[in-house]
Amino acid sequence: MNIYITLDYELFFGNSGTPEKCIIEPTERLISIVDKFNFKCVFFVDSGYLIKLRKYSQQYPKLENDYKAVSNQIKKLSDKGHDVQLHIHPHWEDTVYDGNQWNFDTTRYRLDSFSENEIIDIFGRYKGILEEITGKQVFAYRAGGWCIQPFSKLKKAFKEYNINVDSTVFYKGKNTTKTQWFDFTEAKDEDYWNFEDNPCISDKKGSFLELPIASYKVSPWFFWRFALTKKIGRAIHTSIGDGISSRASKQQIMRLLTRSSYSVVSIDGYKIRFLNKAFKKYKNQRKDNFVIIGHPKAFTEYSLLKLNNFLKILNSCNDHNVKIFKNINE
Repeated sequence: MNIYITLDYELFFGNSGTPEKCIIEPTERLISIVDKFNFKCVFFVDSGYLIKLRKYSQQYPKLENDYKAVSNQIKKLSDKGHDVQLHIHPHWEDTVYDGNQWNFDTTRYRLDSFSENEIIDIFGRYKGILEEITGKQVFAYRAGGWCIQPFSKLKKAFKEYNINVDSTVFYKGKNTTKTQWFDFTEAKDEDYWNFEDNPCISDKKGSFLELPIASYKVSPWFFWRFALTKKIGRAIHTSIGDGISSRASKQQIMRLLTRSSYSVVSIDGYKIRFLNKAFKKYKNQRKDNFVIIGHPKAFTEYSLLKLNNFLKILNSCNDHNVKIFKNINE
Protein backbone atom coordinates (compact mmCIF):
# COMPACT_ATOMS: atom_id res chain seq x y z
CA MET A 1 0.00 0.00 0.00
CA ASN A 2 1.15 3.53 -0.80
CA ILE A 3 1.02 5.96 2.11
CA TYR A 4 0.94 9.72 1.53
CA ILE A 5 1.56 12.08 4.45
CA THR A 6 -0.07 15.35 3.37
CA LEU A 7 -0.06 18.62 5.29
CA ASP A 8 -2.11 21.78 4.89
CA TYR A 9 0.52 24.42 5.63
CA GLU A 10 -1.39 27.44 6.96
CA LEU A 11 -2.35 29.75 9.81
CA PHE A 12 -5.57 29.64 11.83
CA PHE A 13 -8.49 31.69 10.44
CA GLY A 14 -10.17 32.82 13.64
CA ASN A 15 -7.21 34.39 15.40
CA SER A 16 -4.34 33.69 12.99
CA GLY A 17 -1.62 32.93 15.52
CA THR A 18 2.03 33.46 14.65
CA PRO A 19 3.93 31.78 11.79
CA GLU A 20 6.60 30.76 14.30
CA LYS A 21 4.20 28.63 16.36
CA CYS A 22 1.62 27.67 13.71
CA ILE A 23 3.93 26.86 10.81
CA ILE A 24 7.69 26.98 11.41
CA GLU A 25 8.06 25.12 14.74
CA PRO A 26 5.50 22.32 14.23
CA THR A 27 6.77 21.70 10.70
CA GLU A 28 10.33 21.39 12.00
CA ARG A 29 9.07 18.96 14.65
CA LEU A 30 7.37 16.91 11.94
CA ILE A 31 10.46 16.84 9.73
CA SER A 32 12.63 15.70 12.65
CA ILE A 33 10.34 12.67 12.91
CA VAL A 34 10.02 11.73 9.23
CA ASP A 35 13.77 12.26 8.67
CA LYS A 36 14.50 9.36 11.02
CA PHE A 37 12.82 7.03 8.54
CA ASN A 38 13.79 8.90 5.36
CA PHE A 39 10.12 9.53 4.57
CA LYS A 40 8.92 12.48 2.50
CA CYS A 41 5.73 14.52 2.85
CA VAL A 42 3.40 16.53 0.62
CA PHE A 43 2.89 20.13 1.74
CA PHE A 44 -0.18 21.92 0.41
CA VAL A 45 0.91 25.51 0.96
CA ASP A 46 -1.68 28.22 1.55
CA SER A 47 0.04 30.59 -0.84
CA GLY A 48 -2.50 33.40 -0.48
CA TYR A 49 -0.73 34.05 2.82
CA LEU A 50 2.58 34.39 0.98
CA ILE A 51 1.01 36.84 -1.47
CA LYS A 52 -0.22 39.03 1.39
CA LEU A 53 3.07 38.84 3.30
CA ARG A 54 4.91 40.04 0.23
CA LYS A 55 2.37 42.82 -0.34
CA TYR A 56 2.75 44.23 3.18
CA SER A 57 6.44 43.46 3.68
CA GLN A 58 7.69 46.92 2.64
CA GLN A 59 5.24 48.59 5.01
CA TYR A 60 5.80 46.27 7.99
CA PRO A 61 9.34 44.91 8.69
CA LYS A 62 7.85 42.14 10.85
CA LEU A 63 5.92 40.78 7.87
CA GLU A 64 9.06 41.01 5.74
CA ASN A 65 10.79 38.78 8.31
CA ASP A 66 7.78 36.45 8.36
CA TYR A 67 7.90 36.14 4.59
CA LYS A 68 11.60 35.32 4.65
CA ALA A 69 11.16 32.72 7.40
CA VAL A 70 8.19 30.97 5.78
CA SER A 71 9.50 31.08 2.20
CA ASN A 72 12.94 29.84 3.35
CA GLN A 73 11.31 26.89 5.09
CA ILE A 74 9.26 26.08 1.98
CA LYS A 75 12.41 26.21 -0.17
CA LYS A 76 14.25 24.00 2.31
CA LEU A 77 11.41 21.45 2.33
CA SER A 78 11.39 21.33 -1.46
CA ASP A 79 15.17 21.03 -1.66
CA LYS A 80 15.07 18.07 0.75
CA GLY A 81 12.69 16.21 -1.57
CA HIS A 82 9.32 17.00 -0.02
CA ASP A 83 6.46 17.90 -2.34
CA VAL A 84 5.18 21.50 -2.32
CA GLN A 85 1.74 21.82 -3.91
CA LEU A 86 -1.11 24.32 -4.13
CA HIS A 87 -3.63 25.06 -1.38
CA ILE A 88 -6.03 27.97 -1.85
CA HIS A 89 -7.98 29.84 0.80
CA PRO A 90 -9.33 32.68 -1.37
CA HIS A 91 -10.52 34.84 1.53
CA TRP A 92 -6.91 36.08 1.65
CA GLU A 93 -8.05 38.29 -1.25
CA ASP A 94 -10.15 40.29 1.23
CA THR A 95 -7.84 40.01 4.26
CA VAL A 96 -5.98 43.07 5.57
CA TYR A 97 -3.19 43.58 8.09
CA ASP A 98 -3.74 46.47 10.51
CA GLY A 99 -0.21 46.66 11.90
CA ASN A 100 -0.91 44.21 14.72
CA GLN A 101 -2.94 41.34 13.30
CA TRP A 102 -4.65 39.85 10.27
CA ASN A 103 -8.31 40.80 9.95
CA PHE A 104 -10.08 38.03 8.09
CA ASP A 105 -13.17 38.63 5.99
CA THR A 106 -14.53 35.17 5.20
CA THR A 107 -17.47 36.42 3.14
CA ARG A 108 -15.69 35.00 0.10
CA TYR A 109 -14.24 31.91 1.79
CA ARG A 110 -15.17 29.74 -1.20
CA LEU A 111 -13.69 30.07 -4.69
CA ASP A 112 -17.15 29.92 -6.25
CA SER A 113 -17.71 33.39 -4.73
CA PHE A 114 -15.43 34.69 -7.49
CA SER A 115 -15.94 34.88 -11.25
CA GLU A 116 -14.30 32.34 -13.52
CA ASN A 117 -11.73 34.90 -14.70
CA GLU A 118 -10.97 35.93 -11.12
CA ILE A 119 -10.41 32.27 -10.22
CA ILE A 120 -7.99 31.86 -13.12
CA ASP A 121 -6.11 34.95 -11.91
CA ILE A 122 -5.98 33.61 -8.32
CA PHE A 123 -4.64 30.25 -9.49
CA GLY A 124 -1.99 31.94 -11.59
CA ARG A 125 -0.71 34.19 -8.81
CA TYR A 126 -0.94 31.61 -6.02
CA LYS A 127 0.71 28.84 -8.06
CA GLY A 128 3.29 31.27 -9.43
CA ILE A 129 4.66 32.33 -6.06
CA LEU A 130 5.20 28.69 -5.03
CA GLU A 131 7.06 27.90 -8.25
CA GLU A 132 9.14 31.05 -7.81
CA ILE A 133 10.17 29.93 -4.29
CA THR A 134 10.83 26.26 -5.08
CA GLY A 135 11.89 26.42 -8.72
CA LYS A 136 9.70 23.36 -9.33
CA GLN A 137 6.41 22.78 -11.11
CA VAL A 138 3.22 22.76 -9.06
CA PHE A 139 0.70 20.27 -10.45
CA ALA A 140 -1.52 19.18 -7.52
CA TYR A 141 -4.24 20.96 -5.58
CA ARG A 142 -6.24 20.75 -2.36
CA ALA A 143 -9.16 23.10 -1.83
CA GLY A 144 -9.16 25.22 1.31
CA GLY A 145 -11.80 23.92 3.70
CA TRP A 146 -12.48 21.13 1.15
CA CYS A 147 -14.57 23.67 -0.80
CA ILE A 148 -13.95 22.41 -4.34
CA GLN A 149 -17.59 22.45 -5.43
CA PRO A 150 -18.95 23.37 -7.88
CA PHE A 151 -15.86 22.27 -9.81
CA SER A 152 -17.23 23.75 -13.04
CA LYS A 153 -15.94 27.17 -11.95
CA LEU A 154 -12.43 25.83 -11.27
CA LYS A 155 -12.02 23.62 -14.33
CA LYS A 156 -10.63 26.31 -16.66
CA ALA A 157 -8.04 27.30 -14.04
CA PHE A 158 -6.96 23.65 -13.67
CA LYS A 159 -6.55 23.42 -17.45
CA GLU A 160 -4.84 26.81 -17.77
CA TYR A 161 -2.20 26.04 -15.15
CA ASN A 162 -1.73 22.30 -15.73
CA ILE A 163 -3.16 21.18 -12.39
CA ASN A 164 -3.84 17.50 -13.04
CA VAL A 165 -4.02 15.97 -9.54
CA ASP A 166 -6.52 16.83 -6.82
CA SER A 167 -6.61 15.52 -3.24
CA THR A 168 -9.65 17.19 -1.67
CA VAL A 169 -12.44 14.61 -1.62
CA PHE A 170 -12.96 12.09 1.18
CA TYR A 171 -15.53 9.30 1.31
CA LYS A 172 -18.89 10.38 2.79
CA GLY A 173 -17.48 13.80 3.66
CA LYS A 174 -20.02 16.54 4.29
CA ASN A 175 -20.17 19.96 5.93
CA THR A 176 -23.36 21.99 6.22
CA THR A 177 -21.73 25.26 7.32
CA LYS A 178 -23.08 28.01 5.05
CA THR A 179 -19.76 29.55 4.00
CA GLN A 180 -17.74 26.32 4.10
CA TRP A 181 -20.13 23.68 2.75
CA PHE A 182 -19.05 20.64 0.79
CA ASP A 183 -20.81 17.39 -0.03
CA PHE A 184 -18.83 14.33 -1.15
CA THR A 185 -21.56 11.77 -0.56
CA GLU A 186 -21.59 10.93 -4.30
CA ALA A 187 -17.98 9.74 -4.18
CA LYS A 188 -17.30 6.00 -4.20
CA ASP A 189 -15.06 4.25 -1.68
CA GLU A 190 -12.22 3.85 -4.17
CA ASP A 191 -8.46 4.46 -4.14
CA TYR A 192 -8.36 6.95 -6.99
CA TRP A 193 -10.20 7.86 -10.18
CA ASN A 194 -10.08 10.18 -13.15
CA PHE A 195 -12.69 12.91 -13.37
CA GLU A 196 -13.68 15.72 -15.70
CA ASP A 197 -16.52 17.89 -14.38
CA ASN A 198 -17.12 16.57 -10.86
CA PRO A 199 -14.30 15.37 -8.56
CA CYS A 200 -16.74 12.94 -6.89
CA ILE A 201 -17.71 11.19 -10.13
CA SER A 202 -15.36 8.82 -11.94
CA ASP A 203 -14.77 9.44 -15.64
CA LYS A 204 -12.25 7.09 -17.27
CA LYS A 205 -11.49 9.68 -19.94
CA GLY A 206 -11.25 12.51 -17.42
CA SER A 207 -8.37 14.99 -17.55
CA PHE A 208 -7.78 15.03 -13.80
CA LEU A 209 -6.86 12.48 -11.15
CA GLU A 210 -8.57 12.43 -7.76
CA LEU A 211 -6.47 10.91 -4.98
CA PRO A 212 -8.95 11.06 -2.08
CA ILE A 213 -8.00 11.61 1.54
CA ALA A 214 -8.51 8.49 3.65
CA SER A 215 -11.68 8.54 5.74
CA TYR A 216 -12.99 6.72 8.78
CA LYS A 217 -16.44 6.42 10.34
CA VAL A 218 -16.56 7.84 13.85
CA SER A 219 -19.31 7.83 16.44
CA PRO A 220 -20.64 10.94 18.21
CA TRP A 221 -18.87 9.68 21.34
CA PHE A 222 -15.53 10.37 19.69
CA PHE A 223 -16.37 14.07 19.32
CA TRP A 224 -17.69 14.25 22.91
CA ARG A 225 -14.33 12.89 24.11
CA PHE A 226 -12.55 15.25 21.73
CA ALA A 227 -14.44 18.23 23.20
CA LEU A 228 -13.78 17.04 26.76
CA THR A 229 -10.07 16.62 26.05
CA LYS A 230 -9.85 20.20 24.75
CA LYS A 231 -11.79 21.51 27.75
CA ILE A 232 -9.58 19.74 30.29
CA GLY A 233 -6.59 21.24 28.50
CA ARG A 234 -3.81 18.86 29.51
CA ALA A 235 -0.47 20.07 28.12
CA ILE A 236 0.03 16.96 25.99
CA HIS A 237 -3.20 17.79 24.13
CA THR A 238 -2.50 21.52 23.68
CA SER A 239 -1.84 22.62 20.11
CA ILE A 240 1.62 23.91 19.30
CA GLY A 241 -0.07 26.56 17.17
CA ASP A 242 -1.03 29.69 19.10
CA GLY A 243 -4.08 30.71 17.06
CA ILE A 244 -7.81 30.00 17.17
CA SER A 245 -9.85 28.22 14.50
CA SER A 246 -12.88 29.76 12.84
CA ARG A 247 -16.09 28.38 14.32
CA ALA A 248 -18.18 25.65 12.77
CA SER A 249 -21.91 26.24 12.55
CA LYS A 250 -24.14 25.08 15.41
CA GLN A 251 -25.88 22.79 12.93
CA GLN A 252 -22.59 21.11 11.99
CA ILE A 253 -21.54 20.73 15.63
CA MET A 254 -24.86 19.16 16.58
CA ARG A 255 -24.63 16.77 13.63
CA LEU A 256 -21.20 15.55 14.77
CA LEU A 257 -22.32 15.22 18.40
CA THR A 258 -25.50 13.31 17.67
CA ARG A 259 -24.85 11.14 14.60
CA SER A 260 -22.09 8.94 13.26
CA SER A 261 -20.09 10.68 10.54
CA TYR A 262 -17.06 10.21 8.35
CA SER A 263 -13.88 12.12 9.13
CA VAL A 264 -10.58 12.46 7.32
CA VAL A 265 -7.78 10.29 8.68
CA SER A 266 -5.80 12.97 10.45
CA ILE A 267 -2.58 13.36 12.44
CA ASP A 268 -3.90 16.49 14.17
CA GLY A 269 -4.18 16.48 17.94
CA TYR A 270 -6.66 14.02 19.41
CA LYS A 271 -7.87 12.99 15.94
CA ILE A 272 -4.75 10.87 15.50
CA ARG A 273 -6.37 8.48 17.97
CA PHE A 274 -8.06 6.51 15.16
CA LEU A 275 -5.07 6.52 12.75
CA ASN A 276 -4.04 2.94 13.49
CA LYS A 277 -7.60 1.60 13.26
CA ALA A 278 -8.14 3.34 9.94
CA PHE A 279 -4.84 2.03 8.62
CA LYS A 280 -5.72 -1.56 9.57
CA LYS A 281 -9.10 -1.16 7.87
CA TYR A 282 -7.50 0.03 4.62
CA LYS A 283 -4.91 -2.73 4.83
CA ASN A 284 -7.56 -5.41 5.36
CA GLN A 285 -9.51 -4.05 2.40
CA ARG A 286 -6.34 -4.31 0.29
CA LYS A 287 -6.46 -0.67 -0.64
CA ASP A 288 -3.73 0.73 -2.88
CA ASN A 289 -3.52 4.16 -1.25
CA PHE A 290 -3.77 5.64 2.24
CA VAL A 291 -3.72 9.45 2.18
CA ILE A 292 -3.26 11.01 5.62
CA ILE A 293 -3.94 14.70 6.26
CA GLY A 294 -2.49 17.00 8.90
CA HIS A 295 -2.13 20.66 9.80
CA PRO A 296 1.13 21.65 11.53
CA LYS A 297 -0.77 24.36 13.46
CA ALA A 298 -2.90 21.62 15.11
CA PHE A 299 -0.08 19.29 16.14
CA THR A 300 0.23 18.42 19.84
CA GLU A 301 2.80 16.51 21.85
CA TYR A 302 0.30 13.64 21.86
CA SER A 303 -0.15 13.60 18.09
CA LEU A 304 3.59 13.84 17.37
CA LEU A 305 4.29 10.95 19.74
CA LYS A 306 1.58 8.82 18.10
CA LEU A 307 2.84 9.75 14.63
CA ASN A 308 6.38 8.71 15.53
CA ASN A 309 5.10 5.32 16.73
CA PHE A 310 3.00 4.86 13.59
CA LEU A 311 5.90 5.64 11.26
CA LYS A 312 8.14 3.31 13.22
CA ILE A 313 5.69 0.49 12.44
CA LEU A 314 5.58 1.47 8.76
CA ASN A 315 9.34 1.50 8.59
CA SER A 316 9.48 -2.08 9.83
CA CYS A 317 7.10 -3.33 7.08
CA ASN A 318 8.17 -4.21 3.57
CA ASP A 319 4.71 -4.09 1.99
CA HIS A 320 4.11 -0.32 2.42
CA ASN A 321 5.69 2.64 0.64
CA VAL A 322 5.60 6.26 1.81
CA LYS A 323 5.35 8.33 -1.37
CA ILE A 324 4.86 11.88 -2.60
CA PHE A 325 2.70 13.16 -5.45
CA LYS A 326 5.73 13.58 -7.70
CA ASN A 327 5.78 9.78 -7.92
CA ILE A 328 2.25 9.86 -9.39
CA ASN A 329 3.15 12.41 -12.06
CA GLU A 330 6.18 10.39 -13.06
